Amino acid sequence: MSSVSTTGTAAPVPRKKYVRAVGPRLRKLLYFIFVLVALLFANSGYLSIFTFLEWFSGKTYQDFFYQYMFLAHLVLGLLLILPLVIFGLVHTWNTKDRRNRRAVRIGYVLLGVSMAILVTGILLVRIGGFDLKQPLARNTVYWLHVACPLAAVWLYWLHRLAGPRIKWRIGMSFAAVAVAAIAVMVVLQMQDPRQWNAIGPDSGVQYFEPSLARTASGNFIPAEAMMNDDYCLKCHADIHRDWQESVHHFSSFNNEPYLASVSATRAMSLERDGSVQASRWCAGCHDPVPFFSGAFDDPEFDMLKHPTARAGITCTVCHTITNVNSVRGNADYTIEEPLHYPFANSENAALQWINNQLVKAKPSFHKKTFLKPFHKTAEFCSTCHKVHLPMALNGYKEFLRGQNHYDPYLFSGVSGHGARSFYYPPKAVDNCNECHMPLVASDDFGAKHFDGAAELSVHDHMFPSANTGIAWLRDRDDIIAIHQEYLQDIVRVDIFGIREGGEIDGELIAPLRPQVPTMKPGGRYLIESVVRTLKLGHLFTQGTVDSNEVWLQVNVTSGDRVIGRSGMIDPENGNEVDPWSHFINVFMLDKDGNRISRRNPENIFTPLYNHQIPPGAGQTVHFELEVPDDVTEPIQVELKLLYRKFDTEYMDFVAKTNADLGQPIRGYEAGKRYVNNLPITTMAVDTVEFPVESADADANRTVQNPDRDIPQWQRWNDYGIGLLLKGKAELRQAEEAFTQVEKLGRYDGPLNLARVLNSEGRLDEAVDALQRAAEYQDTAGFPRWTWAWLSGDVNAQQGRLEEAEQNLRSVLDDNTAEMQKRGFDFSIDIVVINLLGRTLFDLGNVRERQQRPEESILYFREAVAQFEKTLTIDPEDVSAHHNLQLLFEKLGDHEQAEVQRKLHQLYKPDDNAAGRAIRLAREKYPAANHAAEAVVKYSLNRDLPAARQDDPQDGSKEKINETQATATDTPKEVNDVQ
Repeated sequence: MSSVSTTGTAAPVPRKKYVRAVGPRLRKLLYFIFVLVALLFANSGYLSIFTFLEWFSGKTYQDFFYQYMFLAHLVLGLLLILPLVIFGLVHTWNTKDRRNRRAVRIGYVLLGVSMAILVTGILLVRIGGFDLKQPLARNTVYWLHVACPLAAVWLYWLHRLAGPRIKWRIGMSFAAVAVAAIAVMVVLQMQDPRQWNAIGPDSGVQYFEPSLARTASGNFIPAEAMMNDDYCLKCHADIHRDWQESVHHFSSFNNEPYLASVSATRAMSLERDGSVQASRWCAGCHDPVPFFSGAFDDPEFDMLKHPTARAGITCTVCHTITNVNSVRGNADYTIEEPLHYPFANSENAALQWINNQLVKAKPSFHKKTFLKPFHKTAEFCSTCHKVHLPMALNGYKEFLRGQNHYDPYLFSGVSGHGARSFYYPPKAVDNCNECHMPLVASDDFGAKHFDGAAELSVHDHMFPSANTGIAWLRDRDDIIAIHQEYLQDIVRVDIFGIREGGEIDGELIAPLRPQVPTMKPGGRYLIESVVRTLKLGHLFTQGTVDSNEVWLQVNVTSGDRVIGRSGMIDPENGNEVDPWSHFINVFMLDKDGNRISRRNPENIFTPLYNHQIPPGAGQTVHFELEVPDDVTEPIQVELKLLYRKFDTEYMDFVAKTNADLGQPIRGYEAGKRYVNNLPITTMAVDTVEFPVESADADANRTVQNPDRDIPQWQRWNDYGIGLLLKGKAELRQAEEAFTQVEKLGRYDGPLNLARVLNSEGRLDEAVDALQRAAEYQDTAGFPRWTWAWLSGDVNAQQGRLEEAEQNLRSVLDDNTAEMQKRGFDFSIDIVVINLLGRTLFDLGNVRERQQRPEESILYFREAVAQFEKTLTIDPEDVSAHHNLQLLFEKLGDHEQAEVQRKLHQLYKPDDNAAGRAIRLAREKYPAANHAAEAVVKYSLNRDLPAARQDDPQDGSKEKINETQATATDTPKEVNDVQ
């Protein structure tokens, strides 16, 4: 008999015991993760606040403590990876079958977002060789790394809503403490943001005068802080390699020519002043490491063996300049000892690795420290590529202008700021780096996709230019080739025409080619040649213009016979160029009329002549040829523009001085004149063949010349520009050239004709020419700003002052769509500004004579504003100071008038004193005296004795050519960019 329940109900099923998703051991791991996450959030809050502050204010608040906080961020992130991955995987496995599917799904998403935080953090760190450089990809990863933690907080809150109650009090307490701590640190750190553009204190200037350089602290900077180029090498191998071969690297006592010159300047200063302080003028640019560390002032400074002597301009020197104080040059900048990331100078490999990772993970502070916006400007380059010679150096006058790359560039058509240029590029070149730091492919840490280019690139830090001399002394043919390639197509030469009778006013037959005239035996001809600057943003030649050797070589042959020549090299005299050649240089003198031939700036006084060519301009050179009576074969004229970095006279001085210092240079032989084998670069070539008239018809040979690859109007225009720039002696010939340009339908003709007529004082005719030019104003490329400047100048001279004011203001104020597209802004052309100031001054004088004092004073004050504007652009402008002196006297401000009088006297050239030096030089240097004349004809027959007219100067035509390291034989067709 079985038993039956009396209740009639089934027995209850036992409830399944609840198992927590996070067990005891996993909970400990979770608490560890909570601690790391809490610290990371506090740390991230601190970092984020300063990121926002820097973005909002434009200031930099990062300092050494900030870098340690960022290091902590990296360490905490790395520590979090393994615990978070382990917890996530175990927790996911434990909860995969839970009935609360909503919590499970949110947990999956939370895990994915957490993994995204870790992955994006790793991608941003750039570990090992990995570097996410693509801008869009990197920005995407960065913002994911910023956004994911916020999403994780929200997802965690949703996830926990399905589990045990959140202990808000603990979390809020931690948050309050973290916020308070962050606030204290932020307030303290905000008190002293980095002043990147601070000018160093005046108290420190005394250590560096007469250089204008100063340090941010006013104190010296340790040499080792400026000589850490190997530190840069770790991330910037390509840039470092190029810099090592640059002349910037070889700027100091490791540069043999500079060593010779500066050692002489130091010796002069020590003898004259009892110290070497005058040579500080050189050191601010050439010797920054010994200069700013204080070693340079020691008279016993070992220029060959001192650890700082061969440093040159290091990476740190250029990149820790913190301010361009002015555009006066003479090293007028402020430099500071850079603030590095932690462990930068540690010798411990592990700490060095940590430093490298810090820089790579957070490079913004590194970039802010070492690359500032002004590094990309011409003003930055002006600090050393523009100089004046102060009294502390020359012992004569407080201001003498020296080399000046900056002003000719700034006020040229190339920069888009000069309204008076002859030619303009399609688009302005707004800094020096576009030419001298071209982009090169690189995978350096700092490489970028410039302008959306697919290839990663950096700016070339070899600074290709023209200094083939230093490369030759170092026996580096590869570097010579780079400079020679750079020199191609930047200048061209043109055998434009001939004048019969050999006189400047003889009949002109031009332009030559494809047709050429027939030359007559016994005839005299003037060969008209033109040198034109093309892809050049400053004067040609520039820099060391007293020792640069740029000249025209002409070789005239008839068959195998040389019948004329100029510019040849004399191997019997150290490979010296014939001094009767046409040189494109400056023949500089000391006060006794001696040539400045040793790069001795302390003796510079005045030039005998200046043959530099402005950018986008021409130079016309006349060569006189007497054709021998017995010539029967066609005559070939070959014209070459040649360049050698240093002339023979200077290299002889360099060689002997270096030998005396115990450092003989390449090619030196004791007791002998130095043979100048520095490479000679052919920059441009032109050749024309002429038939020769002969009674014997069988002797005549057909001559064929290809057409010149330059538009005919431009050949006439370049020829006229060269004549115009010579001055008043050849204005009639310039008028003839520009008349031809006008006949060819170009606006350049009447526009440039107006320049000629204005120079001659033929103002009514100039007005007519400008009116004809105005008919082209709708023609593409018509430079209305140039027309307006010329119109203003002519109107002002004719007394039409209101019209002149309107013309000149249009030059300075116009901002058309075309100008914007081409990057043109003529508001800083100081010649136009000064002309407007003078016009307003004259208007004030007119109102004064009309007894309208209130209007007169208004005009005077407007004129003052214009001249003061000029001084903000060029504080050394003589005209502005002179006119301000007169204006302040008119306004009754005698104190300011006296200030301006003294400044005018400071910057005004001493023309009277120069007269004696020039007279003495004309007696000492007959060839240079000839080259300094108003009209110069270079004879092609001067050194051809009748008995040896078939024998070239140095034995053979081939031997002449062997001395020339020619980059190319024929210039390529180029597009005009000036």
